[in-house]
Amino acid sequence: MPPPTKKNSLRQSSELSPAAGTRCGLSVADIKQSFLDNLFCALGRVPMAATRHDLYAALALTVRDRLFKQSVLTMEHYAERDARVVAYLSAEFLPGPHLANNLLNLGITEPTRQALAELDINLDEAIEQEEEPGLGNGGLGRLASCYLDSLASVEVPAVGYGIRYEFGIFDQMIKDGWQVEITDKWLRFGNPWEIARPEIAYDVKFGGRTEIATNEQGGSCVRWIPGTVVKGVAYDTPILGYRVSTCNPLRLWKAEAVESFDFAAFNHGDYYRAVHDKISSENITKVLYPNDEVIQGKTLRLEQQFFFVSCSLQDMIRLHRLLKRPLDTFHEKWAVQLNDTHPAIAVAELMRLLVDKHEMAWDTAWHVTQNTFAYTNHTLLPEALEKWPVGLFGSLLPRHLEIIYEINRRFLDEVRAKFPGDDARLARMSLIDESGERYVRMANLATVGSHHVNGVAQLHSDLLVKTVMHDFAELWPQKFLNVTNGVTPRRFVAVSNPPLAQLITRRVGDGWLRDLVQLRKLEPLADDAAFQKEWRAVKLTAKRDLTALIEQRTGVKVNPESLFDIQVKRLHEYKRQHLNVLHILTLYRRLKLDPQADVPPRTFIFGAKAAPGYFMAKLIIKLINSVAAVVNHDPAVRDRLKVVFFPDFNVKNAQHVYPAADLSEQISTAGKEASGTGNMKFAMNGALTIGTLDGANVEIREEVGAENFFLFGLTAEQVDAVKSRGYRPREYYERNAELRDVLDFIASGALAGGDTNLFRPLVDNLLVHDPFLVLADYQAYIECQEKVSALWRDPQAWTRTSILNAARMGKFSSDRSIRDYCAQVWNITPGSKPGVSLDEGKA
Repeated sequence: MPPPTKKNSLRQSSELSPAAGTRCGLSVADIKQSFLDNLFCALGRVPMAATRHDLYAALALTVRDRLFKQSVLTMEHYAERDARVVAYLSAEFLPGPHLANNLLNLGITEPTRQALAELDINLDEAIEQEEEPGLGNGGLGRLASCYLDSLASVEVPAVGYGIRYEFGIFDQMIKDGWQVEITDKWLRFGNPWEIARPEIAYDVKFGGRTEIATNEQGGSCVRWIPGTVVKGVAYDTPILGYRVSTCNPLRLWKAEAVESFDFAAFNHGDYYRAVHDKISSENITKVLYPNDEVIQGKTLRLEQQFFFVSCSLQDMIRLHRLLKRPLDTFHEKWAVQLNDTHPAIAVAELMRLLVDKHEMAWDTAWHVTQNTFAYTNHTLLPEALEKWPVGLFGSLLPRHLEIIYEINRRFLDEVRAKFPGDDARLARMSLIDESGERYVRMANLATVGSHHVNGVAQLHSDLLVKTVMHDFAELWPQKFLNVTNGVTPRRFVAVSNPPLAQLITRRVGDGWLRDLVQLRKLEPLADDAAFQKEWRAVKLTAKRDLTALIEQRTGVKVNPESLFDIQVKRLHEYKRQHLNVLHILTLYRRLKLDPQADVPPRTFIFGAKAAPGYFMAKLIIKLINSVAAVVNHDPAVRDRLKVVFFPDFNVKNAQHVYPAADLSEQISTAGKEASGTGNMKFAMNGALTIGTLDGANVEIREEVGAENFFLFGLTAEQVDAVKSRGYRPREYYERNAELRDVLDFIASGALAGGDTNLFRPLVDNLLVHDPFLVLADYQAYIECQEKVSALWRDPQAWTRTSILNAARMGKFSSDRSIRDYCAQVWNITPGSKPGVSLDEGKA
């Protein structure tokens, strides 16, 4: 979004001053000089004494200079336009490494490579030095980062708000087959991409009590007298769009003590009390997702959520008032998106700020609040719909509990008027769950306090209004809609898979990175023998790269010409990694019984982190590694089957994995996965999908064609029908000889050195409960995998299908998702149209 007085070009806008031109230029000479300046002046190093990290940091600062120049111009332009701004509130962001992505978006990857080469520095080695910010747990945080990338790329005024966790999602090690969690010290060398803003800080209150007071006009008001106060300090990271001048901020909050050192206590020899406030305050942003199985963990998690929401809303109000706008127009300036229920407390906090602090009438404040927020639901799993015990909530946020009670009273009056005499409906829809111990229902609060609620895939959105939000959809049908998730092709194709990006660009031009639908131009090439050969060569290159990395990380040698069958995602029973394991063991047992069985060479690759307190998920990781230990060392199958658990799956590692996949495993129980985005990343890189009709799989299959998708398993409706009839998983075990053989093999202790107890909890769970219908879908999955093997034997047919999968992924760009939000939810017009780049000018 360029300043109105400047031409729309990074090179031209750099002419703001001679100093800016020198420091922020994009030529090889400018980049080289800027790099040396940062190495000397910012780091105090000369090239011959610089460490690898020094070289990376100097390069990061060099790129950051160019980003912040664009960020300043963007902010000036927003102020001049008085544009509506999207505030994306998320407890998680998983941006991945910044350097390569920013070089791509600036269009200076090759000039930078040349500038460094003149200094005898390898760009790829510098990129590899970057620590990944572990500020999220999985898909939720990665989606938020894809959306920030797209908000900037389609030139929407936006700011991402979240938490600057000192320690992010744990690093994963595998010891004796078990997951071991290691502290993620992502900040140990500092973060060259961020700028601390100590002047942007807000007090956040906790605990205490409320009392009725008199305001300056003589009326009554409520005053919150807190038990403790902490300070939230802003840290900004610039997020630049692809080949545009728009650069939006990701603003993360760090918790600090209002007074970090009690000098009086120190002088009295009480050294602990002297720093107590500092320690307790900083704990709030110490770690991503504390273990909430204990009350201290629950308290800290609620503190985290309220902390970043309060800082963010106070920041928005400050900026709103800087523009001299009255607060009753807050909703006209700000479109606040709640990414799942973690920031749902924002509804009550905005009401508190407007009513208590700024003395706005309740009805006016509620109108502003409802027209400010929109809520994205990401799950149908009951355990993921957050609830907080009323006692805990009230002790930590007493004023907010009062506000929620009042919102609830007025809301339930509205429900009674629409559905008189329906007490059961009132109980289901109430913001307070009173069926046993009383809880505050955060999903209900977010729904009541928002003008729109969206699911993240069409199936998910349909199930949302039929199940967990059914009552709300009957009350407010116009409030509910679907916005299917998307991912950025910049990071997950151009950065992750440069050879594929270059091949596509040679054939169809480079417009596809701004308008992914242009990949359709590849369809006529799907049967072209020469293009197929190039496509296979690109895939084999990616597989060889991953092969080398697997050997380096795990010691396992795999055949890059085998079928790479990959399942990488968070470890959860509903994602059914254990169904994949049952297939591996089925093939293994077949080969043991008949060494001549026609089983094409296949390498099974897993990557997943399990929540530290999730026993069954960690046991599945142990099972995968135990299967690998047996299969990989059995000479009878060594050249036919290999099993790899790739440790510490994160964005950085994912950039090596997605390009190398031949087959993408998307095998969750139908109706459980809200959308999934890994399915999109795999398909964009030419992987074929085996999957159920779950989440975005449904829409991917519609786009790529049913004949180009390996479908198996029960539908969501069939899953419900099986369960309603009384699901008895043991009957499947008793009727299916191969399934019985595999489960008995696991139970025998053959994978555990003769220990028959190790995997007994997993086997018993499958035979007695099987909550995610693994055994019910087993036979269909095995039969579908035989179709995979049959197609793999025909390289031309497989390659044709691979090309068509990638060519038909245009719908699944996060740019499309953001345009849908703009049109359907935020009422914002993006500043750029698909296919228009910085170098081409505005359409």
